Amino acid sequence: MVIHFAADHAGFDLKEKLKIYLKELGYEVKDHGAFEYNEKDDYPDFIRFAAKAVAENPEIDRAVVLGGSGQGEAMIANRFQGVRAAVFYGKPYLEAKPPSERAVSISVIKLSREHNNANVLSLGARFLSEEEAKEAVKLWLKTPFSEEARHQRRIRKIDI
Repeated sequence: MVIHFAADHAGFDLKEKLKIYLKELGYEVKDHGAFEYNEKDDYPDFIRFAAKAVAENPEIDRAVVLGGSGQGEAMIANRFQGVRAAVFYGKPYLEAKPPSERAVSISVIKLSREHNNANVLSLGARFLSEEEAKEAVKLWLKTPFSEEARHQRRIRKIDI
C-alpha cells in the first residue's frame, strides 16, 4: 500500500508532518505537492494527482489530502472513478472537546473505512492539531473495510 499525499498552502505544514509520521510507522509515502508553501496556490492543482493515483489502484492504495476545511479537496478527489473520499476536521471550531464529542469524531473515521471503504481521507488542516491529525490518520489506515454484503452493494452503486 502506498499512501499518497497532496495539499495546498493551508494544509502544507501538516502534510509535511504527517508524511514523516507515516514513514516512521513504516508506510510507503508519495508526495504529489505542494512542494513548498505558496499562499496563492490552488488545491485542485495538487489533489488531482493524489486522487488519480488512488483511482489507478483503489482497493490497495490510499491518500491523505489536506486543505483548510478538506471539503474542496474531497470534492476534487471524488470526481475520480473508484475514489471514495471522506472529510474529517474534528470539531469545526478550536475548543477543548469533551470526551463524548471526541468519541463521535473518531467514530466518523472508523465508519468511513468500515462502511464506505474510503480510500482518501481529506483533512481540514485549519481545524485539527497535529496530534489529532496523526491519531485520525493512524486509526483510518488501520481500520479495515467490514466486507459486509450491504456495504459492498452500496459501494457498487456509487460508480454507476
